Amino acid sequence: MTADETAMHADLRRRVADFLAAHDPLTSDRLEFLRARYDAGLAWVSFPDGHGGLGLPRALQLEVDQLFDEAGAPDNNRLANGIGLGMAAPTILAFGTEKQKQRFLKPLWTGEEVWCQLFSEPGAGSDLAAMATRAVRDGDEWVVNGQKVWTTGAHSARFAILVARTNPDVPKHRGLSYFLCDMTVPGVDVRPLRQLTGEAEFNEVFLTDVRIPDAQRLGAEGQGWEVATATLNNERVAIGGSAGPREGGMVGVVARTWREQPHRRTPELHDRLLRLWVEAEVARLTGARLRQKLALGQPGPEGSAMKLTFARLNQQLSGLELELLGEDGLRYSDWTMVRPEVVDFTERDAGYRYLRAKGNSIEGGTSEILRNIVAERVLGLPAEPRVDKDVPWKELRK
Repeated sequence: MTADETAMHADLRRRVADFLAAHDPLTSDRLEFLRARYDAGLAWVSFPDGHGGLGLPRALQLEVDQLFDEAGAPDNNRLANGIGLGMAAPTILAFGTEKQKQRFLKPLWTGEEVWCQLFSEPGAGSDLAAMATRAVRDGDEWVVNGQKVWTTGAHSARFAILVARTNPDVPKHRGLSYFLCDMTVPGVDVRPLRQLTGEAEFNEVFLTDVRIPDAQRLGAEGQGWEVATATLNNERVAIGGSAGPREGGMVGVVARTWREQPHRRTPELHDRLLRLWVEAEVARLTGARLRQKLALGQPGPEGSAMKLTFARLNQQLSGLELELLGEDGLRYSDWTMVRPEVVDFTERDAGYRYLRAKGNSIEGGTSEILRNIVAERVLGLPAEPRVDKDVPWKELRK
């Protein structure tokens, strides 16, 4: 570590210590504490001054969070607002006006306003540019009509990031615009989609004459594809590149089951567990390297590879856990239809983990589409034939 880096770490620790001395985490009001932390630049330390940060390297965020956790400080309920924190916030920072940043970033970080994502449609999932939801300009507002689907947390969201077609007369990738949609306005109808697990964390959302002020358009009119691509890059990093300890997450659950079930062990199961343990550790270290790269710039297509690995390992590990448990793995604790705010793999039973992991290769970009991204943009392999006769394939990839 250089002298400058040492001084930066020391200054950051001093800032946190001074903040905690002025705001007792054990007696302060939770929301007031979080708002003050944002104002002090100790929310997203890599964000600019005035927007919850100090303009420091992104790699320092983990150190700051650990210092607050050790002090018993309240958190901003990261799991309940993952879409807002991992997708909406960096997109607003990159493409938003100063007024939009001032309005949306602080209540997003404190958790006062939860966000969801209105991208996928019944006829436009992996092929996002095929979306049919329309937004028509009416003075200083846009009138939106259409249907979105697989919307995580829409039942508890205050705002949504929304992509809609604003120009049907140009090639499909160029006719999209990106909006920040208030989920409480008239015309927004959220309906639950019950899943294989019995729960309904996903929803379908019907938009009928929903009015969105032009001031809540993010980026230029027709720039929606570019803005959405940035959002999806952040999403894949958030899903597949999150920090975790050795033997954390699903591999930790399966390793614990192995240790608790010695009578079910076989050489074949042992070999599979060791192989998956090594792959999970490689993925963890690769994620750490990816986060170091992110500290130097914006996320790239490498996040797609991490998300691919996350989905595959979760599915293979959850299947191995069921085999280790034998007949006990067939039990399912609760089929009650609930609409959860948080999805937690590690605190549920094995049957839930096995069923829920099936969605990992669909949500956040299907594994098939992500393999194409990795092949073309990371490995440099030849692209598939262009799918839009009016637009050269190289243009679609931008």
